Amino acid sequence: MFDISTSPHFQDSEKAREFLEAMRWPNGPVCPHCNCKEAYKLQPKEGSKKSVRLGVYKCKDCREQFTVTIGTLFEDSHIPLNKWLLAFHLLCSSKKGMSAHQLHRMLGVTYKTAWFMAHRVRYAMSQPSFTDKLKGIVEADETYVGGKRKNRGGKGRPDAYSHKQPVFAVVQRNGDVRSFHVERVTADNLVGILRKNVKQTALVMTDGFSSYDGVGARFKRHEVINHSKEEYARTAADGTRVHTNTIEGYFGTLKRGITGVYHQVGSQHLHRYLAEFDFRYNNRKIKDANRTMLALAGIENKRLQLRDSRNATSA
Repeated sequence: MFDISTSPHFQDSEKAREFLEAMRWPNGPVCPHCNCKEAYKLQPKEGSKKSVRLGVYKCKDCREQFTVTIGTLFEDSHIPLNKWLLAFHLLCSSKKGMSAHQLHRMLGVTYKTAWFMAHRVRYAMSQPSFTDKLKGIVEADETYVGGKRKNRGGKGRPDAYSHKQPVFAVVQRNGDVRSFHVERVTADNLVGILRKNVKQTALVMTDGFSSYDGVGARFKRHEVINHSKEEYARTAADGTRVHTNTIEGYFGTLKRGITGVYHQVGSQHLHRYLAEFDFRYNNRKIKDANRTMLALAGIENKRLQLRDSRNATSA
């Protein structure tokens, strides 16, 4: 569906605008100010020296002018729309992500611009508050990613994980993943996330970490894999395969992306990178083009200012 070398909406800003208009307004333009569906495109009058910006519409009801980017992540952006669409496609089609340096080279923008564009794309990929809980067989695990090595105590050798940030994730086997940047991997934090995201009727599988000791009391069934005794998979009495290989496979992709592509991720931005990897994993069974369209559907009613990117927290 999308071919970077031939698709016109990746090469021409006007074609990109037409593409976005067709996507957002399949039945014609809709005024973002009053939701009126009666609008007309402004055209320069014959003989007039006054220019009219391309893609500007005027609402017949409230008389306000608007373009297809109003009310989206692209509002007030001076970056050509075709470069925006290409950035979305590149981040959606790269399994382990794409660095801001690579985007800056491919899009022909500054590194600072590419960095901010990538964060906007991740913002579009972020999922709304979950209403449906995971069910069936659910695997849960924690890991540590990113960050700079620090000597937290100020003396002696640095802590083994002082340069990394804790991430907790739950995945429905053959389904979706949800990952969270947590402050500490305590029983209250981990079990609290499980209760909010997993149905009580689920079969939860974890390793032998002590913070999971209370899981069995809150769910129908809890199976534990004892990695300390070199146990990595087994078959339960009812024939169910007990393992945490699914969530560990997701963590493998996440860590290769963070380490090999992004190299270093600040704790204040980690939640956006997790949203990026979650989005690609949860839409792994569809083509790159369809994944890009899903990400573009997330541009509605979202704004992310540069100051928000710099001052973001993982809350």
